Amino acid sequence: MDIGVSPTKWQKSLYPSEFHHKIRVIHEGVDTDQVQPLLHQTLPLPAGPTLTKDMEVVSYTARGLEPYRGFHIFMRAAEEICRRRPNCHIVITGGDEVRYGKKLPEGTSYRRNLLKEITIDQDRVHFLGFVPYETHLKTLQVSSAHVYLTVPFVLSWSVLEAMAAGCVVLGSAAPPVREVIKNGRNGLLFDFFSPSQIADRVDEVLDDPHRKHHLGHEARRNIVTRYEVKKGLAAYQELCTSMFRLPPM
Repeated sequence: MDIGVSPTKWQKSLYPSEFHHKIRVIHEGVDTDQVQPLLHQTLPLPAGPTLTKDMEVVSYTARGLEPYRGFHIFMRAAEEICRRRPNCHIVITGGDEVRYGKKLPEGTSYRRNLLKEITIDQDRVHFLGFVPYETHLKTLQVSSAHVYLTVPFVLSWSVLEAMAAGCVVLGSAAPPVREVIKNGRNGLLFDFFSPSQIADRVDEVLDDPHRKHHLGHEARRNIVTRYEVKKGLAAYQELCTSMFRLPPM
């Protein structure tokens, strides 16, 4: 190859070192005009209340509710969050299908298995399944704390979208997450394997409105500065143009 592209520095680092000088780090970016904070946004739930930004709302999203994205850890954290915070609503979007990793036997899912093991307030923990993008965006805009877990793996767009929407992202301290979130500056990090740390971070955000506002503001500012889609498109255009300037082999 003449030129390669990686969306994150961490993914670039996984290639053999002899190719690093050919690989540019360009993230496709987020449309921050579309994904932005809306203080008066509402999220009507199919079988529940209408959520607003003034309420305690914690969000979690993944294409598949599975271990690669830490769903089993999050559900144990949800149990603790329900116990500690009687007014908190937890909104979970994503399907039962396993997208990455080991699949389960037909007719079961990680969600069904975990609901047999833990105790949650099912009036306040809302599973929305796969949702239209509009609903996904509304969920982020009413959320105060967005929990993101992942093993070292490709970074989900939902992290950047949550930050662009002004959410405080609580992220597991894996290398791709640390590339975007600086603990205490534009989000909060925790140990992937610690549900209690997740609940602690939720408390930190929901108990301190000033800090929540500051972290959310910094999160959006960082996305606008580093991950705006117009900048990603401009970088791709420059890359394509530069390829035509390469000397013939």
